[in-house]
Amino acid sequence: MSEDRWRAKLSAAEFRILRKAGTERPYSSPLNAEKRAGTYICAGCDNRLFSSETKFESGTGWPSFYRPLPGGVGTSTDYKIGIPRTEVHCARCGGHLGHVFDDGPKPTGKRYCMNGAAMDFRAA
Repeated sequence: MSEDRWRAKLSAAEFRILRKAGTERPYSSPLNAEKRAGTYICAGCDNRLFSSETKFESGTGWPSFYRPLPGGVGTSTDYKIGIPRTEVHCARCGGHLGHVFDDGPKPTGKRYCMNGAAMDFRAA
């Protein structure tokens, strides 16, 4: 979609994060406290990203998961802070979701640190 169509579809916070690779303030997302069973989806295109079964409390202030759903996300290298990080984006619309780090729990050892504003939650 064009930038104008994305602006019309998304809230200001969603647009800033998904389309401009912004970051929300830690502990600002209501999804941090979400404990119900369900699926986290892309706020831009409704693509299924993460199952609630893989969510964990990382203490970072952002919703964190140890494994995405198959076909949910893609990754690329991000140098925005001067060092390489692995950016996570929606596999369908390319929207920026957050970053993945190698300090998560078993079984993957990964911490998918996501911006809550980039996602919606669908209860099971």
